Amino acid sequence: MPQYAVDIEDIRAAARRIEGVAHRTPVLTCSTLDRLAGRRLFFKCENLQRVGAFKFRGAYNAVASLSDEEAARGVLTHSSGNHAQALAQAARIRGIPAFIVMPDNAPAVKVDAVRGYGAEITHCRPILEERETRAEEVRRRTGATMIHAYDHPPVMAGQGTTALELLDQAPALDAIVAPVGGGGLISGIAVAVRGAAPQVRVIAAEPAGADDARRSKRAGEWIPQNAPDTIADGLLTSLGTNTWPVVRDLVEEVFTVDDQAIVAAMQLVWERMKLVIEPSAAVPLAVVLSDPFRALPGLDRVGVVFSGGNVDLGSYFASRP
Repeated sequence: MPQYAVDIEDIRAAARRIEGVAHRTPVLTCSTLDRLAGRRLFFKCENLQRVGAFKFRGAYNAVASLSDEEAARGVLTHSSGNHAQALAQAARIRGIPAFIVMPDNAPAVKVDAVRGYGAEITHCRPILEERETRAEEVRRRTGATMIHAYDHPPVMAGQGTTALELLDQAPALDAIVAPVGGGGLISGIAVAVRGAAPQVRVIAAEPAGADDARRSKRAGEWIPQNAPDTIADGLLTSLGTNTWPVVRDLVEEVFTVDDQAIVAAMQLVWERMKLVIEPSAAVPLAVVLSDPFRALPGLDRVGVVFSGGNVDLGSYFASRP
């Protein structure tokens, strides 16, 4: 049996580590969305997680896993989104320094949140090579431990706790559908499901404008992301060296949807469930409502992961008269 970067025992250990710190987020249902999907849907609301996204699970597990000596030197990452906020808050909870490299075009609301958690921010141009270069400079200066946003085993294990909770809260699921970007969430879920409920099918949801996981899966080899273009800005990254093998082997299929379907799904959730979710979180629902998914047999009870709810409402209200 192939060995992956994490196993079910890593995920169970992560669940014990984050217990009482991360929220055990609710699972909600909606009869209107059940009717539209033609099956029972169970929504795991990680938009109600600390920092508004599942990312806190992996970030806190990674920080809590450090030795006292490692922790004293702090933690480091480069991120413009939810991982930056999650790592900054996790570090604050443990009382250690956090160093975050953020591109200079990152939304002000996210920069303010990271700074509010007490992290030291280093700005750079919005180019991956520069982000990595500046992060390495900070690492050499501080000795901080690099915590990658998704391709880091303790992060993957932390994200996998989402599935353990969902399986407990909504028994007898036939499948779990979750978004895929870098793959930390879907790979953690897939490993957790294989270890705890192998009869449950794991399906990834991806924007058509950033479909490296679908293309990689079809080709049987890792194909990096190339010029992604989608409203789901949390899913722009490519799979990593640790996450790709899990997606390759344990995720049944990757479905894609276009931005129009993503926006429509997000609007449905806002209007029918009264929940604020971000575009990336709407991708799994858009997939579940799509004709190709609807044609899948044997899926009566489906878990859907709402990955986050961090929407820049300031830009919306600023556009109003």
